[in-house]
Amino acid sequence: MDYTRLSDANVITQKYMDSLLIEARYIDSVVADTSIDFLGDTFSMPVMTPAFSHLGNYAGREHNGLEEYSMAAKECNILNFCGMMENDQFKIIADTGAKTVRIVKPYADNGKVKDQMQYAESVGAFGVGMDIDHIFGDKGYDVVVGEDMSYQTADMLRGYVEMVKIPFVVKGVLSVSDAVKCADIGAKAIIVSHHHGRIPYAVPPMMVLPEIKKALEGRDVKIIVDCGIASGADVFKALALGADAAAVGRSMLPSLETGGVSGVRDFINHVGDELRYLMSCTGFAKVSDIDDSVIHY
Repeated sequence: MDYTRLSDANVITQKYMDSLLIEARYIDSVVADTSIDFLGDTFSMPVMTPAFSHLGNYAGREHNGLEEYSMAAKECNILNFCGMMENDQFKIIADTGAKTVRIVKPYADNGKVKDQMQYAESVGAFGVGMDIDHIFGDKGYDVVVGEDMSYQTADMLRGYVEMVKIPFVVKGVLSVSDAVKCADIGAKAIIVSHHHGRIPYAVPPMMVLPEIKKALEGRDVKIIVDCGIASGADVFKALALGADAAAVGRSMLPSLETGGVSGVRDFINHVGDELRYLMSCTGFAKVSDIDDSVIHY
C-alpha cells in the first residue's frame, strides 16, 4: 500500500472544510442580511481581517500592507486585526479609523506586553489580545523576529483583561480546555486557530468548533474562526458550526499585493456577497439564524 503521512495541518484543515456540504432551502427564503452586532458595535458582515505583522510596501505604494488592509477594513465596515508591531506602527493603523483589535505577542518581557496593550487602548483600539500559540518554538520558548517569548498563565491573562477597559481577545484557542479558561478569566472573544499549522496534525478549527461552542454556552464569549477561510462558503460553514465570525488570512494576500486598498475591499465584498447568497439559498435571513441543520458531513 502506497501511503504518505500528511502532518501539514493546513492540508488537513482544507480537506475537512471541503468535506462539509450545504443543502438548499429556497421556499419561503428572502435575500439575507449579513450585518452583525459584535461586542457592542455593528458591522456589515461577520468577516474579519487577519492579525498580520511585518508587511512591507507592495509595488512601491505609499502605505505598507498593514495600513492598506486596515483602510479597506474601514471602508467595508468590518472588524480589523493586526499583529506584532511597535507602538508607532499601531498608531498609524489606529489613525486609519478602522475598528482594530491589536494582538500582542506573549513576550518574555511582560512589561512590553502591558505597555503595548495600554498604548493600544490609549489611541482608540477596539480591543486588545494575545496569540497564545506563539509561546513555544521547536527548541523551547519561541523567538519571533529576535524577541523572546514566554509562558502565559491564566492569572497573567486575567491581569491583562482587568488592566484594560476594552474587549480582550485570545487568539490560538484549539481546545475546549483553553476556551473555558478564556471564559473564566473574562476574555470577551476567542479566535479558534492553529496559526497556519504551527503544530503538526492540528485538529481543524471547524472540527473542534462545535465542542467549544457547546462548552461556552451562556458564557458571553464571542467565537471567531480562522485558518483556511477563503470564501463566503467557508464563512458560512464556520457560522453554521457555531462561530460568530470568521477571519480571512493568506487568501487575502494576493488581492492586497496587487490591488492594495481597493483589492482588499473587493475581495472582502466578494466574500460577503457569497455569504449573503448562501444564506439566501438556505433560508437564513440573519446571521444569528444560521445553524448546522443544513450541513452534511
